[in-house]
Amino acid sequence: MDSKTKIQKVHSLTRLLKLTIPYMKTIILAAGCVLLVNTAQLIKPYILKLVIDDFLVKRISSSGLYSITSMGILYFLVVAGGGLFSIVQANLINKAGQGIMRGLRGRVFKIIQFLPLSYLDKTSSGRLITRATNDVEALSEMYTDVLISLFKDVFLLLGIIYAMVILDVKLALISFCVVPLMFFLVFLLKKKIKDNFKNMKHFIGQINGFMAENISGMKIVQIFQGEKEKKEEFLKLNKEYYKTTIFQVWLNSFLKPAADVFQSAAIAILIWYGMGQISKHTLEIGVLYAFTTYIKQFFNPISDLADNYTTISSALVSADRIFELLDQEELLEDLDIGKGMERFEGNIEFKNVWFSYNDKDWVLKDISFSLDKGQTAAFVGETGAGKTTIISLISGFYKVQRGEILIDGVNINDIKLRDLRRNIAVVLQDVFLFSGNIENNIVLNDKIPEDVIEGALRVSCAEEFVSNMPQGIMEPVMERGSTFSAGQKQLLSFARALAHSPSVLVLDEATANIDTKTEKLIQKAIENAAKDRTILVIAHRLSTIRNADKIIVLKHGKIVEMGNHSELMKKAGYYKSLINNNKTLGENKELEEIKCG
Repeated sequence: MDSKTKIQKVHSLTRLLKLTIPYMKTIILAAGCVLLVNTAQLIKPYILKLVIDDFLVKRISSSGLYSITSMGILYFLVVAGGGLFSIVQANLINKAGQGIMRGLRGRVFKIIQFLPLSYLDKTSSGRLITRATNDVEALSEMYTDVLISLFKDVFLLLGIIYAMVILDVKLALISFCVVPLMFFLVFLLKKKIKDNFKNMKHFIGQINGFMAENISGMKIVQIFQGEKEKKEEFLKLNKEYYKTTIFQVWLNSFLKPAADVFQSAAIAILIWYGMGQISKHTLEIGVLYAFTTYIKQFFNPISDLADNYTTISSALVSADRIFELLDQEELLEDLDIGKGMERFEGNIEFKNVWFSYNDKDWVLKDISFSLDKGQTAAFVGETGAGKTTIISLISGFYKVQRGEILIDGVNINDIKLRDLRRNIAVVLQDVFLFSGNIENNIVLNDKIPEDVIEGALRVSCAEEFVSNMPQGIMEPVMERGSTFSAGQKQLLSFARALAHSPSVLVLDEATANIDTKTEKLIQKAIENAAKDRTILVIAHRLSTIRNADKIIVLKHGKIVEMGNHSELMKKAGYYKSLINNNKTLGENKELEEIKCG
């Protein structure tokens, strides 16, 4: 193990221990119970040693306070007390452990919620899901099963060593002769165990991501009959995970029997030596019995430590992965830093904006335009022209490398993200609905009056189909809105946007999945919504953009033309060529279409 890995391991362990600070009182109480349990464990062999040597061998009179009866009662009280404190300790440490896990899960989820899109674009959902579930669960096992168990085993070992040395130093040294071999074996295996755990975590992350992706895209898989190929991909991943798991089982199964073998060897050596000393009358039978009992007790925690080592190794790998995520804290979006702007007027200006997702391949190149309050702007261009990127920049999901974006004369980077996103609502082509009901999906986390919700449904043309639902606005919504049609989901998305009363309304291919009749209604709804609002539209259909105050035509990340529909048609430039090429896309008899992205 190199020095960097050692430092990282110690650092992760230190951070794991710091998580226990809020629960330190409970853990200290649990540790106190452990000491009492260990004391009971150490006293039991000594009581039996006294009974054997004093009452069975020396046949001391059993009358009075010091008798076999009193030793039997004492033994029972020690056993009962040990069991009672063991129950209390288990409950205390599990309460503390689950409290730590609750807090850690909360932190992981918060981090994921506020990670910028630039990070999420490069990180698979499977990796994040694994950190929030499997990795946290691995730590839970460490805190509830291993942490106090480790404390218990270490103190029990120290107590056993002390008791054995007090009874007979030479016999103690003989008993421990096999221990170095045991630790040497563990040392040889520990690197393989940790490396294998890393592989296991990697493959379970891939499996989680694969499952999430395929469940979301199952309709596409079934339409194109890709079940066989996807099954083969999954079986390949599953086989790799199976191989690493089987190897881990083999490692685990090897350690415990090895500890049992060393324990038996130590007892055999002890009995061989002890019987010779008893025959010479230099060793009492009770002492030998106590030593064999102590040896069993000594190797039990050694065996537990071998078992716990695999759990600790898994937990440290999981901890590294979780802390890697938690260390992204400096990247998190702070929604409350910047200038507060409760309500936007809706004036938008791009000044010489350059943007790249990877700091080298420019998606937008020297983009400049301005929109006044209440204007409707449409962005057209072929796929990759930069239309959706402009929308993402206005919403504050990314920051530009050059130039600036102004809203009401204020640089977008200086505005509180909370206020920015409160004033900008987006209707996407790919609508996302959460499990719950229609009302929850419209209001999300805001408290919106019922009359505002009804108004939003009416303006968005969703009122009719919602009222026809068996439970109306309380109609259940399945995962991703699977029980609604594409058009219905789009109408609900439009209602959600309007219910939040934005100053700027963004329609990103929002009419792409709506039938012709519904689109006509949406056009009227957009006209109604446009009053006192700035509207930004990305659309394929000419009907959606022909009445825009300003049409911004993009090509390869640059603005090549700008003006209204009539002006651009008169220019006979790139915009007109898009209109003339609409036949290659399939002309709509009622509404003309153009290829815009």
